[in-house]
Amino acid sequence: MTKPVLLWFRQDLRLSDQPALVAACHGGPVIPVYVLDDDGPGDHAMGGASRWWLHHSLAALGQALRDKGSRLILRRGNAADVLAELAAECGATAIHAIRHYEPWWVASEEALADRLDLVLHDSNQLAPPGSISTGAGKPFKIYTPFWRALSQHMPPDDPARMPAKIPTPSKWPSTEALGSWDLLPTKPDWATGFSDWEPGEEGARARLDQFIGEAKDYEATRNLPSQEGTSRLSPHLHFGEITPRQVWHRVAGEGGSVRTFLGEIGWRDYAQGILLQYPDVGRKSTREQFDRMPWRTGKAAKADLRAWQRGHTGYPIVDAGMRQLWAMGWMHNRVRMIAASFLIKHLLIDWREGERWFWDCLVDADYGNNGVNWQWTAGTGVDSNMFPRIMAPLSQSEKFDAADYIREWVPELADLPDDAIHDPDEAGCRPENYPEKLIGHREARERALAAYRRVKG
Repeated sequence: MTKPVLLWFRQDLRLSDQPALVAACHGGPVIPVYVLDDDGPGDHAMGGASRWWLHHSLAALGQALRDKGSRLILRRGNAADVLAELAAECGATAIHAIRHYEPWWVASEEALADRLDLVLHDSNQLAPPGSISTGAGKPFKIYTPFWRALSQHMPPDDPARMPAKIPTPSKWPSTEALGSWDLLPTKPDWATGFSDWEPGEEGARARLDQFIGEAKDYEATRNLPSQEGTSRLSPHLHFGEITPRQVWHRVAGEGGSVRTFLGEIGWRDYAQGILLQYPDVGRKSTREQFDRMPWRTGKAAKADLRAWQRGHTGYPIVDAGMRQLWAMGWMHNRVRMIAASFLIKHLLIDWREGERWFWDCLVDADYGNNGVNWQWTAGTGVDSNMFPRIMAPLSQSEKFDAADYIREWVPELADLPDDAIHDPDEAGCRPENYPEKLIGHREARERALAAYRRVKG
């Protein structure tokens, strides 16, 4: 009899545009498997919000496989060890998987390739990371020329068709119960506000269908938190429930400012390319001179960090964003930049504190994107905003018409008029139950610039 083939799922929880599945089906009876490996990522094991999403995404994938007469095997432990043991158990010698670029997945792939025939496929990016290079054949470090070069290779290949049938083994290995993994919060259930999300491949398609009619207006609405002109596809893309090339082929012909949106899809590819060059992008400043930055530590800094995490900074746009993050596991992109800049430059707290908080709270927490974006804001990345360019959250709030967004997430300010809600202190109408500013903008700016002089030497 033909030996079974393992299909290793990770952040590619889909059956369509899944070349690893297609190849596995040609190799013999397919045993789909997901391994929950909390040890390999170390300090970047999945956070609480991502684990909530994973539970529901795995449930959806399991059902999709059952609908095709197959099933999903769940195991827990060191990925390479578990897969090698499973292969020996069922007599498989080959494993197919989508290639991943996080350092812990690279390590798992290398360890597994020493034991079995591991066949890796690309489809989680518009183009395989590292395949787009400069005229000198070197990897890009700056986004704009990268995007220009990537655009020359677009459109991407057509998505791979879902197999009509998945061949099954004569005997299935044992599986753990998804519920036994305790991925969902219970005491307390802090995910009640996640009900707007629909994890899984069908949910990804529905989200894309909803965005199609809005894509042409993306440039005009994406920075307006009160209108919510973003696609909200990011968690589906991170977990691989939909691929960038599926999105591209659906959206590219919509006209209007869709090119701006496609550039954001390209940014994800850019972040993966940076990850290839700097695997510690989520843990270490790329510009080493920032190791000299005198980040604030101690009791006062910890209290400020806690106030930022809870959305009690006295800056309404920042507080609205942080409360949205906690309530629904997501934050509007413009507000992410404002909130991140506030932590780093107004509070002078190490960007890694923010990266870790976002990692735990975001349903779309992506190691490459999260690290690259935090380092862009901090000025520590290879392509980043200069540290002295300090974002003014109060004027940003007014500029991007965030009044209704603030009313939704900061109910203490819901009754304030538009001309006062962005800065109640300045307007002289701050409610008693809303906190004073942790620090004034001018004072924060002067402190941040003084600290930056240490970096410059």
